[in-house]
Amino acid sequence: MHKTRKGVSSVLLVLVSLIWLAPIYIILTNSFKSRDEMYANALALPKDFSLGYYLDAMGRLDFLTVFKNSLILTVVSVLLLVVLCAMASWMLARSNGKLSKLIYAVLILTMLIPFQTLMMPLMQEMNNITKATGLQMKDSLGGLIFMYLGFGAGMGIFLGYGFVKGSIPKSLEEAAIIDGCNTWQLFWHVVFPTMKPVLITLAILDVIWIWNDYLLPSLTLRSAANQTIPIGTQMFFGQYTIEWNLAMAALMLTIIPVIIFYLCAQKYIVKGVAAGAVKG
Repeated sequence: MHKTRKGVSSVLLVLVSLIWLAPIYIILTNSFKSRDEMYANALALPKDFSLGYYLDAMGRLDFLTVFKNSLILTVVSVLLLVVLCAMASWMLARSNGKLSKLIYAVLILTMLIPFQTLMMPLMQEMNNITKATGLQMKDSLGGLIFMYLGFGAGMGIFLGYGFVKGSIPKSLEEAAIIDGCNTWQLFWHVVFPTMKPVLITLAILDVIWIWNDYLLPSLTLRSAANQTIPIGTQMFFGQYTIEWNLAMAALMLTIIPVIIFYLCAQKYIVKGVAAGAVKG
């Protein structure tokens, strides 16, 4: 009976996996087809595995420019989020005052607010900051990074706060202080390395989110020099026609870096999420 249940579970797992992978299969196979071949049978394997459509898509996208912009935006945003969320979550977890609890509660509540409800007020506020300070908040990678820091802080501090509460004993920090560590040394040499699992989890989630994000960059980035890969792919979706084969090739170029990053760091994601949810 146990073997039968195990076999049924394995079959269901395989079926669910195939269903989940079906869109990737469709994108991959159709990225090698002409439009006529794709319309004839979207599920069939391509007759010729030529990279011509990928080269064409890269040329139309100005791939080096959009890839560079996406890379800068993702790397800088994720590094700042990881460091700042680690600092904030540690200090909030070790402070027992009412103010720190209020700040933590407010940050968690921000996770419940849909982005769509904030779009217009956000754009107005960015315009106000530009007028008041002269800093270019819209149509700039720096302004977009600033926005990502605000939207990503809630989840990052939530994960880090739970990890600090549940997995970093105060005795470890007290021992470091007795050995002569100041607050700065305590964080960088004791707390930050100990938070590695949850910080890698946060980095994975933020890389997937920021690299693939379309909505926020579409609201803020206007010039071609600042466009990211998801924004660049919209050129294949015209008002009267859609170049599906080139769009599929462009989408694969978007997906591949995230898949590589996830495969390199996937062993930390379950461990970090579980550890970050122990206490809140």
